[in-house]
Amino acid sequence: MVQHPVAEANDQSPFGTLSPSEFYAKHQVTHNSEYITNSRGLKLFTQWWTPLPPTKTIGCVAVVHGFTGESSWFVQLTSILFAKHGFVVCAIDHQGHGFSDGLDNLIYHIPDINPVVEDCMRYFKTFRETRAPNLPAFLYSESLGGAIALYITLRQRGAWDGLILNGAMCGISAKFKPPWPLEHLLFVVAAVVPTWSVIPTRGSIPELSFKEEWKRKLGCASPGRVTMRPRAATAYELMRVCKELQGRFEEVDVPLLVVHGGDDVVCDPASAKELYERAASADKTLKMYSGMWHQLIGEPEENVNLVFGDMVEWLQNRAERYKKDGDVARAAASDGRA
Repeated sequence: MVQHPVAEANDQSPFGTLSPSEFYAKHQVTHNSEYITNSRGLKLFTQWWTPLPPTKTIGCVAVVHGFTGESSWFVQLTSILFAKHGFVVCAIDHQGHGFSDGLDNLIYHIPDINPVVEDCMRYFKTFRETRAPNLPAFLYSESLGGAIALYITLRQRGAWDGLILNGAMCGISAKFKPPWPLEHLLFVVAAVVPTWSVIPTRGSIPELSFKEEWKRKLGCASPGRVTMRPRAATAYELMRVCKELQGRFEEVDVPLLVVHGGDDVVCDPASAKELYERAASADKTLKMYSGMWHQLIGEPEENVNLVFGDMVEWLQNRAERYKKDGDVARAAASDGRA
């Protein structure tokens, strides 16, 4: 069974008692990072992980984190998991998240999702061309990252060999939305005071996302994380994104793995199921885990290993399929030249 590296973390560090370099060495992966500058002049933090021999590299995974998240901390542990199973993994901190600059120097401010989608597409394209050419490429996404990843696949048709949606923001749970009548007046508030950060939701994201208390503490211990309510323009944009994507579910045709906690009260499980049912993808799988919460990595160890084991198996099977298809194509081409 797959053993997720989060089992070695504690409530203060994702690396437990080890240094980052010791942790990478233990899991036989290398780690690198760099800053890039986007079209808006913002410096964005990027990082990547590569498996060390004797593990053979069989594919590339591009990671898209969620709202108030980052490519470090918990997401980094999942990236290490994928890397140690044969994938070169890259990730980017969205504007105002992690170590990246914020729009107008504000954290967690995304009044328009489109520039964030463009940042991801630009970075992932460059990374694949320079560090993972001729490899099958997959998107792995969490929460808001799921919405961003869906936009990527809709704009880059045929460019991706698969997409994993983990707790994807296909719809915001009614239990987490701003209460009536504010939800229906949000567009007015967003227009008048777009950076107002006191839009009430029905509970904080960490409290509603992580089932295990020590993992909730670890999430809040990240130096790149601040607990705050969404800004008005950001909250309005997230709700607009959900509505727009729900109207385009039939356009989704990428190989698809949808994983979701059945008791998720942040991102609506019913919307994730609806995406699965309406998607045009010939290769699609739905894994709805009964009783689990929004952050599947925040579950007890047995649940975490089950969920992420399913993901690793799905990735490896499709990477192997890509290799076999390539071998057949090369053999056919060779026969044609003979």
